[in-house]
Amino acid sequence: MRIEFERDREIERRPTFLPSDLYKKLRHLRTLQGTDALFIPIRSLQYLAVVDEEEVFFVDGLGDRRIVLAWQNFRPADCARIGDPVPFELVIYRESARDAVLRLVREFSEAIELYESRHVGMPASGASITPFKQGE
Repeated sequence: MRIEFERDREIERRPTFLPSDLYKKLRHLRTLQGTDALFIPIRSLQYLAVVDEEEVFFVDGLGDRRIVLAWQNFRPADCARIGDPVPFELVIYRESARDAVLRLVREFSEAIELYESRHVGMPASGASITPFKQGE
């Protein structure tokens, strides 16, 4: 299945940091799930986070498939120590996303925890059912 998203013109791009534990968890979940992208609902903000190999972007869950903001160009190699925050670029595409920027790391961390509790250990392509034969 293919899902396409659209981007508007950038309103703002600025450097910022992501806590290292959240960055590591994102990479670990992508590896565990074995999929091209993770789709993580952030119900408190009514956003859908899409985590792929290159970026994390956020789509307004109530609107069209337009990206409202993105986290791009992660640079873990720039960290001096293992626990240091990971630098990246925050890109804002819609004015409405500015209000969510300050809450996003916390709300996204909570959504990741919920996602992990529900999906880790489950096969990415769905479960198989083994028939139970009675009388054997």
